[in-house]
Amino acid sequence: MKLMIMIGGAALIAAPLSAQDTGVRYGPVFEDFGPHLSVEGIGDVPADTEFAHSFDVARKAPDGQRNSGFESAARFMNMHAAHGVDPENMRLAVVVHGSAVKDLLDGEDNASAAMVREMLDAGVRFIVCGQSAVGQGIAQEDLIPGVEMALSAMTAHALLQQRGYTLNPF
Repeated sequence: MKLMIMIGGAALIAAPLSAQDTGVRYGPVFEDFGPHLSVEGIGDVPADTEFAHSFDVARKAPDGQRNSGFESAARFMNMHAAHGVDPENMRLAVVVHGSAVKDLLDGEDNASAAMVREMLDAGVRFIVCGQSAVGQGIAQEDLIPGVEMALSAMTAHALLQQRGYTLNPF
């Protein structure tokens, strides 16, 4: 029931946005993904702002599509950089478990691979749940180079929290 309410709420929010010219922007960090909107009247976020923020992603993207959970991390970086936060002041981590681990496989048929590589190059950490990976027969060498493996997603989140990371609430 709670999931249905969340999905319905997301659909209500997304429908008006898609039906109008919203001024969607890309960049300044990632030019081909991580869309965000300009919010008038708020000004820039203080230039000395620092973020240590993590994202939890458990669902695999539909075939042929990029993982929207990964793209949320790119959107976070793009929108804050567009509003004055130095990308060097953003420490982002994406903790990946469940079926989403497959979106980190190194291969041409992975629609998320190019995005993940670019995000890794920009300093975004991708941390795979070792329990999910092993349970699905996925080894470290099967993953995009630079993707880290943890004992579990729970372990990764606990360690990130100890290091001052906040967890994205949705």
